[in-house]
Amino acid sequence: MRTEHDGPRALASIDEFRPDVVVLDIGLPGMDGFEVARERRKRDATKHALMLAMTGYGSDADRADALAAGFDHHLTKPVSVDALEALLK
Repeated sequence: MRTEHDGPRALASIDEFRPDVVVLDIGLPGMDGFEVARERRKRDATKHALMLAMTGYGSDADRADALAAGFDHHLTKPVSVDALEALLK
């Protein structure tokens, strides 16, 4: 498990770590979560990993934007442990 606090570092960490699951906020400094998701989907080594947007942005438009950027699921904070576990099974 790794934690990063800005978009560029998150993308670099994803490239290096090659996780099976990425949980990412949308409101990141330097490069937002939408940009990170779009870039990650272009990369063969990580494009098939499960990507979850976990964000305070919860409108229908926010959800559509997250899915269009390449997220597999959009979760609006606060997220229950049960909801997160259901997606990871």
